[in-house]
Amino acid sequence: MYRFVLAVASISLLAQVSTAQDEQVEAPPPPCSEDAFKQFDFWLGDWQVTTPDGTVAGINKITREENGCLILETWESSNGGTGQSYNYYNPASEKWRQVWVSPGLIIDYEGGLTETGSMKLVGTVTYGATKVQADFTGEWTPNEDGTVTQHFEQYDAEKDEWTGWFTGIYTRIEASEP
Repeated sequence: MYRFVLAVASISLLAQVSTAQDEQVEAPPPPCSEDAFKQFDFWLGDWQVTTPDGTVAGINKITREENGCLILETWESSNGGTGQSYNYYNPASEKWRQVWVSPGLIIDYEGGLTETGSMKLVGTVTYGATKVQADFTGEWTPNEDGTVTQHFEQYDAEKDEWTGWFTGIYTRIEASEP
């Protein structure tokens, strides 16, 4: 009987020590809180987008969603066109990915920060009506004045060259903060 009481007491003591050790271990950080998930934060906000000549191209709202795991883009062009993109950091590939969808157009590409601090993604654009697909790049560059320059290029296989597709200058609306 004495051995049984001693065994139960020992097990109880070990359980208490184990519980105390578990309580001292820090909880893991919340999902998507590491620095890599914040690399595209310079794009967050409400923006007016103009072409380099100053023509208003549209407005874009960029928000952080899903507890910081997703950046959602909601675009409306000055002529009423719309589109949205999902942007996320994939910790397995250590790359950012964007999937853009609008009526008649899908862009799917991935990449990451360049040495100069811009976000550059490479992939494809698909035109829904014709089912034509081409290589495509997008690059977002934060500027010293708080604006962001967005530059897209599409590969022209017939000419064997990259051509400019769109360049936009993002200026914050009402000084919105990310």
